[in-house]
Amino acid sequence: MPISRQEKEEMLQQLKGKMEASQLIILAEYKGLNVEAMTKLRRKLRGVGGEIKVAKNTITKLAAKEAGLDDLNVYLEGPVAMTFGFDDPVAPAKVMNDFAKEYKLLDIKAGILEGRIIDPQAIKALADLPSREVLLAKVLGGMQTPMYGFAGALQGLLRNLVYVLDAVREKKSEEAAS
Repeated sequence: MPISRQEKEEMLQQLKGKMEASQLIILAEYKGLNVEAMTKLRRKLRGVGGEIKVAKNTITKLAAKEAGLDDLNVYLEGPVAMTFGFDDPVAPAKVMNDFAKEYKLLDIKAGILEGRIIDPQAIKALADLPSREVLLAKVLGGMQTPMYGFAGALQGLLRNLVYVLDAVREKKSEEAAS
């Protein structure tokens, strides 16, 4: 059943919107993957805020051109799936990298990270980075450590002040008693 011109236009605009909204786009050849494997991949990507789309290469090329990503056309040969990472570029890269290891039929061709084309090795390097949450936790931990030290030092000073004031009070009460 052929797709109407209006449906093609809607697909084109939807794909263009996803390309423009993504921090990371990964192009992968999925030839030979069954429906069960693709469903599993979709679920994993959805769990990390990513999405995978398969569209005709002609529509994808037009969407890439409208989104200012003409350099993608080189990689749009054969059955190509596009993975989009909207929030955290590391998490979808991890999912795709792990999936490519598990399913040898998935071949990562290239990617686009914030408007620049990256090769499969760069995607693997990106996948090896800690997630955004881990990096934020490390930064926060690094910021908290000096604060804990400062709070401990202040607590020690206050404790010493209380001891001194208590000693002064005791001395005055002794003097008053004599």
